[in-house]
Amino acid sequence: MRRALNLALEAFREFNLDDGWAISSHIALSALMAFFPFLLVLTALAGIFGSRELANQAADILLETWPEQVAGPIALEVHSVLTSAQANVLTTGALLAVFFSSSGVEGLRTGLNRAYSVVEERSWWLLRIESIAYVIVGAVTLLAFSFLVLFAPLIWRTMLRYAPGLEAFSGTVTLTRFAVAGLVIVVALVIVHLWLPAGRRTVREIAPGVVVTLVLWLVSGAVFGRYLAEFAFTYATYYAGLASVMIALVFLYLTAAIFIYGGELNAVIRQQRAVTPLSKPELEQGD
Repeated sequence: MRRALNLALEAFREFNLDDGWAISSHIALSALMAFFPFLLVLTALAGIFGSRELANQAADILLETWPEQVAGPIALEVHSVLTSAQANVLTTGALLAVFFSSSGVEGLRTGLNRAYSVVEERSWWLLRIESIAYVIVGAVTLLAFSFLVLFAPLIWRTMLRYAPGLEAFSGTVTLTRFAVAGLVIVVALVIVHLWLPAGRRTVREIAPGVVVTLVLWLVSGAVFGRYLAEFAFTYATYYAGLASVMIALVFLYLTAAIFIYGGELNAVIRQQRAVTPLSKPELEQGD
């Protein structure tokens, strides 16, 4: 326990030394600015596959893990954008939407490069192309998950028609959306830590930070949601019509800080493991 506490405190110290709070604000703003363009990319791709309803389903999955007080107002705006988007905007503006969405990926890359103390030596245009590829692959993957969630009830009803005995498991099917949302987050965290920053790491090296990030996200989401349930009126007092946007920005700021802290924790643990232990002959000689 003492070693774990020392590692946690050392990671927080490195977080402060690497300007973690400032980078978190950059990531939060980039993520908020990239969110709606990313949804437009989703809608354009969903139109290609023949069902724009998939875009609405994907947006719901993205917001599923947010506190209800944060996701509620944003969800209304999201569905308004998705339902009112014109086809010509989705086709001619898709490239710009992809570009702006990739800026959020670049913000994550900057934070992790600082956390892992690595210097990016690749060309900026190559990094931008890579970020755009992440956006497109992420959008297609999310649409695939959305397809499963959207048609899961229909598939389940068909199965019950031929196997009524499965009715006892109907309660577990309702957890499909939460399971998919959780799976999307875990896979995204692993991919981002493995390949987004400069250099390469193993799954074993990034696992502690990913686990801690997930746990802290769950705790902070519950605490922040409870706080908003009691004091959300203060945001309406301070920011009037911008209250929902500011609430989302504060939540993203907290989420980004935890994300960077996970990278800092991985870096600290990696440094501790890099200390070469004494070999067995050396230990015997010392005795």
